[in-house]
Amino acid sequence: MTGQLSRCCSSLSIGLMFTPHSVLTLSHSSVLVCAGTENKLSTLSDLEQQYRTLRKYYENCEVVMGNLEITSIDRSRDLTFLRSIREVTGYVLVALNQFDYLPLENLRIIRGTKLYEDRYSLAIFLNYRRSPVCICIDCVLSLFSTEILSGGVYVDQNKFLCHADTIHWQDIVKNPGICYVIYVFSLCLCLFYICHTTVTKTVCAEQCDRRCFGPYVSDCCHGECAGGCYGPKDTDCFACTNFNDSGACVTQCPQPFVYNPTTFQLEHNPRAKYTYGAFCVKKCPHNFVVDHSSCVRACPSNKMEVEENRIKMCIPCTDICPKACDGIGTASLQAAQTVDSSNIDKFVNCTKINGNLSVSTGDSIQYNMCACVCLCPHLGFLNIQSWPDNMTDLSVFSNLATIGGRQQVISSLQLQSLREISAGNVHIAENSQLCYYNTVNWTRLFRAANQKVLIRNNQTAKARMVCDPLCSDAGCWGPGPDQCLSCRYFSRGRTCVDTCNLYEGDIREHANGSVCVECDGQCERAEADSLTCNGPGPEHCVKCLHFKDGPNCVEKCPDGLQGANSFIFKYAEANNECHPCHANCTQG
Repeated sequence: MTGQLSRCCSSLSIGLMFTPHSVLTLSHSSVLVCAGTENKLSTLSDLEQQYRTLRKYYENCEVVMGNLEITSIDRSRDLTFLRSIREVTGYVLVALNQFDYLPLENLRIIRGTKLYEDRYSLAIFLNYRRSPVCICIDCVLSLFSTEILSGGVYVDQNKFLCHADTIHWQDIVKNPGICYVIYVFSLCLCLFYICHTTVTKTVCAEQCDRRCFGPYVSDCCHGECAGGCYGPKDTDCFACTNFNDSGACVTQCPQPFVYNPTTFQLEHNPRAKYTYGAFCVKKCPHNFVVDHSSCVRACPSNKMEVEENRIKMCIPCTDICPKACDGIGTASLQAAQTVDSSNIDKFVNCTKINGNLSVSTGDSIQYNMCACVCLCPHLGFLNIQSWPDNMTDLSVFSNLATIGGRQQVISSLQLQSLREISAGNVHIAENSQLCYYNTVNWTRLFRAANQKVLIRNNQTAKARMVCDPLCSDAGCWGPGPDQCLSCRYFSRGRTCVDTCNLYEGDIREHANGSVCVECDGQCERAEADSLTCNGPGPEHCVKCLHFKDGPNCVEKCPDGLQGANSFIFKYAEANNECHPCHANCTQG
């Protein structure tokens, strides 16, 4: 593999290079949502890059959709950018660090939808200092206003951690019965910090089920509040236990159907919203799919993804579901780093890859590439680090329609099915023989306004090729009329043409906008200069090839077909039109 990498050192990355943030727009405000991580204790070898990556992920972030992992951060780093974080849906991991202070004072809720080591929502361990300076944990996490909804707490082997014994963990963890707290640390005077922790549940009136904003019965927080409140209403919460619906904490989001007691029927709810994490939203983020009333990353195995009015939805499969496969680094391929001869068979006949595809091929697997991925219309990112010399394009990915996240010696891309890059940037560099890339209007493929294109050190300008004249100004993926991003005149399948076969040709067509569509097989081909059909389906034939039953051209008249109340029999008259048999006839 080393020899292959040194021989093919060009690279192509299309899609998500780094887009951790998305803006979730509520009716009253916008919330900056960022992706969490699942690296656990794995870190980058470069500590400077480790810090820059942490900052890029969480600067200005308010809701971490996943896990907040803060590991291997050395001393004297500015971590004030973490103050914006108010909510973490997974777990919080703080390990192997050397800093004095962790500014998470605005963190209100740790939901624990995913637990560290399947047990802990909060894990703090192996944090140390080279000099004996103490860390005050109750100041570190401002646990006065933090609530943990699921999972326990693990605190262990923090050499200079103190004041941990002053924290009322039962006030923080919603279910203390599953809380695992372990303290192993050295004695420390902790003269460097003065901490003031107010534990709200201990000062609440006994009538309050949860937290409060004062000592009286009238000061109880609403039952849907988490992490405390500043008033009694469901809009006064610091965070929501279940869902945030435009600033109000609710048990569930407005459902798609509501019962009408007047008509005694379920009716569409105009106020319906989808659940996205702990938020109620009018529409899902563009790289999510709607499944019933929720935003999900991928459809379940018994459903397939369709798009209606630019909304991607999961619907039950009518036949065999399209095959979804794990991507590199996920599920069954968690340990894999690239597609190679040991795992290439896992991608056979995949129609969607839930995750990413990283290719670093040698000649030994090139013959399996087409069988593996040429049916694949969706994936997370496509990252190609090397490519066999005798494969001069990416035509094995010719059916690739959407890159949902990020996407040698090659001369053209040939990604003619690609219609969308949902998130992330495009990076094309160091491809000395690559042509046509400069013709592509990349912005037409982007879904988000902040997506960018970085193209450098490819084929020289004077050697660049031009697109086929039948291509529009949007550009092309390679030579020929089948490589256009869009057509100047008409398209027939993937190929651009100057006109449709309306009046001549062995196969007649009609024009559906700028798309040439074959006439139905039941239409009789007309003479030259005459139309065979004027629309799709057997009801739009100018003349029938066999018989006509009502508005439709058919191969034969109905003979014992099941109707609403009885079997249907018809006969053909001289003009080949089908008419029903007399009502007294039972067998035609």
